[in-house]
Amino acid sequence: MFPFLRRRTLTSILPLLAVLLGVFVLARLTGDPSSLYLPESATPAQRAAFAARNGFDDSIWQQIADYFGGVFQLDFGESLRTGESAATMALRAFPATLQLAFATMLIAVIGAVVIGSWAAFRPNSLADRVSSFLSMTAASVPDFWFAITGVWIFAVTFGVLPTSGVTDGVLSWVLPVATLVIRPLGVLTQVVRGAMVSALSAPYVRLARSKGAGSVRVVSHHALRNAAAPALTVAGDLAVSLVNGAVVVETIFGWPGIGKLMIDSILGRDFAVLQAAVLITAITIFALNIVIDVCYALLDARVRETATA
Repeated sequence: MFPFLRRRTLTSILPLLAVLLGVFVLARLTGDPSSLYLPESATPAQRAAFAARNGFDDSIWQQIADYFGGVFQLDFGESLRTGESAATMALRAFPATLQLAFATMLIAVIGAVVIGSWAAFRPNSLADRVSSFLSMTAASVPDFWFAITGVWIFAVTFGVLPTSGVTDGVLSWVLPVATLVIRPLGVLTQVVRGAMVSALSAPYVRLARSKGAGSVRVVSHHALRNAAAPALTVAGDLAVSLVNGAVVVETIFGWPGIGKLMIDSILGRDFAVLQAAVLITAITIFALNIVIDVCYALLDARVRETATA
């Protein structure tokens, strides 16, 4: 397994470097920060001093070299807005995104296993058709539509939930988690249902039933274990997309996570904070992908043998 981990880690380095270079270039296409942080009456001398103080007057190659040199030392510079360490700001915001993603995936996985197994146990029944229709609908509607609709119904119309922020305790979690969980729940339900239908028709399940195993034991101890591999792969991809794609939901609900920090940094042309936030997110995504591959190898002996070959 160690050679597999080493090989998987090495293959992630080049894409990570490409992400770092891409965010460096794209961040600077947003414009000159001096137009935001200096008054309109600023003289050319003041603008030149601002550029020199922040290294914007260096050649692009020198800026790239300084940027990567700082990254390798875990030094991203300071925020233009607050003067605080960019890495500190990104690390402070990231746990909020991880907590949101973890709560979302926990609910989605549990709900998908229950609903998908129930639907697969009675294929083509009314319950199966209803759950399939609802899960496909949930998987197809964009997150931002659920977010806006949820705010309109539960926050504006009925006033039972807060519109944004995290100051209302558990209530603050309801709309963000509900918005994010819809699509993963729909996708995972379809995957679990398909995998369980195949598993329940397998010879070893029929053998277990012939030996007198009850329905609950057949589903939980036999079919579900063998249906876990494809569901795990999809769940991992969905978890990665949650970490990477919670920007819209965090912005709509004012959730103090890494996504909102990225948007604020883009709007404020705060290059250092944006670069730190993207790097932390990219590293987390690569690490999640490696963990998913390892878990899949542990579940599937064929993958494990290939990985250790």
